[in-house]
Amino acid sequence: MRPINDVTMNLTEAQINIIKGVFYGQAIGDALGLGTEFMTKTQVNQVYPTGLKNYYEIIQDDHRKRWEIGDWTDDTDQFLCIVDAILENKEITELGFAKEIFNWFKGIPMGIGATTFKVLDMPQYVSHPQKAAEIVWKLHRKMIAANGAIMRTSILGLWEFWDNKKVIGNTKNICQSTHFDPRCVGSCVIITAIISNLMQGKKSLTNTEIINIAESYDERISEYILLTNEKEIEVLNLSDEKTVGYTLKALSAGLWTLNNSDSFEEGILAVIDEGGDADSNGAVAGSLLGAKFGYNSIPNRLKNGLIYKDILDKKIKLFIELLESKFNHPNQFQQTIPTNLF
Repeated sequence: MRPINDVTMNLTEAQINIIKGVFYGQAIGDALGLGTEFMTKTQVNQVYPTGLKNYYEIIQDDHRKRWEIGDWTDDTDQFLCIVDAILENKEITELGFAKEIFNWFKGIPMGIGATTFKVLDMPQYVSHPQKAAEIVWKLHRKMIAANGAIMRTSILGLWEFWDNKKVIGNTKNICQSTHFDPRCVGSCVIITAIISNLMQGKKSLTNTEIINIAESYDERISEYILLTNEKEIEVLNLSDEKTVGYTLKALSAGLWTLNNSDSFEEGILAVIDEGGDADSNGAVAGSLLGAKFGYNSIPNRLKNGLIYKDILDKKIKLFIELLESKFNHPNQFQQTIPTNLF
C-alpha cells in the first residue's frame, strides 16, 4: 500500500472522497430528512406526491418552520460535537465528547431526543457521562434503545480507521456516553465497522459478517439486519409509530440502502420518502451511502443547498489534516476485520 519506512503519508484521493462523503452524507440525510420527519408513509405521499428531492420543497409547518431551509438538526450537531472533541483533544474520549455535547446542550438545541436530554440533564454528567447514561437506562428498566447515538456515530469509522480495536473502543465509549443499551452499542459499531472497512480499501461487510458482530452485542439486532435483504424498503415499516426512533430501525434503514441502492441519491431519497424519524434514518443512510459512493457522487444541488456548507468544509479540512498526522503507522493495518473483536 505504501513504503514501510515512511512515517507520514497523505490520505489517498479515494479516502478523502469517502471522508467528505460521510460528512456530507450525514448532513444531507439529516437536512432533507427533516422534510418528512414524523410523517407516516401516507402523509409523505400526500405532502410530496412526487417525492421529496430538494430542500426548498420542504413544507413549512409548525414543526419544520423552526429550521431554515437547508439547515440540519441535532443529529449533525452531535456528529460535529464528536468532530470538535477530536479536533480539540487530538483524540476521542468520552470525557472530551461529554464536554462538547454538554456545552451544545446548554445552548438550548432544537430537536434533542428524550434519552439524550435525560442523560445530559443528570448531575455531574460531564465528569461521569457513562455512569449517567447507565443510570438513565436502568431507571427505564433497561428497555430504552433510542437512535440518538447511531445518528451521530459515522465519524468514528473515519477516525483511526486503520486500527480496528480503536474503532470499536471509540464507538462503544461515545455511544455509551448517552445510550447504554447493548442494541445501541451494537448498531453503532456496525456502522463504524462498515465505514472503516471501506476506508481500508475493502468491500463493505456482508450481512453474515454484520450478523456476527450484532450477535456479540444483542441477539435482537439480527432480525433487523435480515430485513435488509428484501428488495422493497416498505418491509422496514420505518414510519411505524411504535418503533419510530428505535436504534435498530435506523440501522436497518442504513443497511438497506447499502444492499439495494445504485447511487447516493437513489438510496437517500428512498429512505426519506418512507417518513418516520427520517432525519435520523437519513443521517445514518447518508453517511453509509457517502462512504460507499463518495462525495463526488453526491448531486451538487444537495451539497450546495446546505446553508452551513462553509462550516462543514472547514471541519472537513481540519479533520483531514489531523487524521493525516495520525496516519503514519502502516503496520497497524489488518487484512480483515475479525468479528470476534466486536
